[in-house]
Amino acid sequence: MPAVTMSTPPSSRSETNHPDFCGLASHIGSMASVQQALFPEVPRLPEGFRYEEELLSPEEEWALMSTFERLPFREFEFRGVLGKRRTVSFGWRYDFNVRELQLTETIPTFLLGLRQRAAEFAGLSEDRLQHALVTEYSPGAAIGWHKDRSEFADVIGISLGAPCVFRFRRKQGTRWERASKELAPRSAYLLRGSARWDWQHSIPPVDTLRYSITFRSLSESRE
Repeated sequence: MPAVTMSTPPSSRSETNHPDFCGLASHIGSMASVQQALFPEVPRLPEGFRYEEELLSPEEEWALMSTFERLPFREFEFRGVLGKRRTVSFGWRYDFNVRELQLTETIPTFLLGLRQRAAEFAGLSEDRLQHALVTEYSPGAAIGWHKDRSEFADVIGISLGAPCVFRFRRKQGTRWERASKELAPRSAYLLRGSARWDWQHSIPPVDTLRYSITFRSLSESRE
């Protein structure tokens, strides 16, 4: 009996070899590349970072900024080098020249209500926030990459005036992992956990006047 050659029915052949299928797959791949270019994946913000908009009203913002005009700001000094931003500390201040945390004048009354709101945002009692720092960023002022001093624990920042970009980075092997968040006027952020201890942060030069109020709790070794 002659050998019978069995042929594969057209319906059971691999559809992946069909010209129409190959063209469709190529089209889908191209669309995915276009979407990735138009809408790139946004890096995840560090664990322990919290953000909330409109912690205070525009009227409260204006009142605080008017009060800040009378504060005794001084150029930020780091080991003899003066920065463009100006600061004034309350409760405690860190002297970078002698590398020491020092007592200074108490937190003024006009900041106490905001401290209470910051404490509620962070889930802390307000008496834990023993340090307040007011920073003035004139146009062109910035702050470089850093971590807050280990003498402090949680960090709560409140933005007034111009918005800014709050940048994060941490070293992962031979590369830097990065993320960023725009801080709107009257917003608040919290640095805790990994965001506080593993990541550095910075702010590039601002275009117009910005103020920040930073409340910090002391580390357990300082309390």
